[in-house]
Amino acid sequence: MAADDEKFYEDFEVGDSFVTAARTITETDIVMHAMHSGDWQPHHTDEEFAKTQPFKRRIAHGNCTFVISTGLIFRSQGRPNPNIMAYGYNKIRYPAPVFAGDTIKVEVKIIDKQVHPKHPDHGLLTQSETTTNQRGETVAYVEHVLYAKRRSSSS
Repeated sequence: MAADDEKFYEDFEVGDSFVTAARTITETDIVMHAMHSGDWQPHHTDEEFAKTQPFKRRIAHGNCTFVISTGLIFRSQGRPNPNIMAYGYNKIRYPAPVFAGDTIKVEVKIIDKQVHPKHPDHGLLTQSETTTNQRGETVAYVEHVLYAKRRSSSS
């Protein structure tokens, strides 16, 4: 039996949107991401090297920003929804750097919706995920495709 707050494909409409809570990126986030990913590039982890680069200080990994943004989205949605899972990403861009001390939030908007061509019991929802910092600058943009169970298939 499905919980009352579980959503299906039919519960989403193009144009639906929400904004997540905000979260500050910490030095620990950057170091832990380097440890987990193995990405010790000096522009993330070497302060003296970073001073010689365009941003003049260390920057968070793009994927670190992406992962934290994803977590903000899941946290905003409450409990897990077993009817929806990631299908893939059409676009990921990092147009501005994120530094330790920056506070980010994500605006999520459904931009496309279609029944899956090979699995009609599921649909594909595409949502834009625009992550901004405390100055309103876009620091990440993602088009995330979700594989969503159709309500008609659950009967």
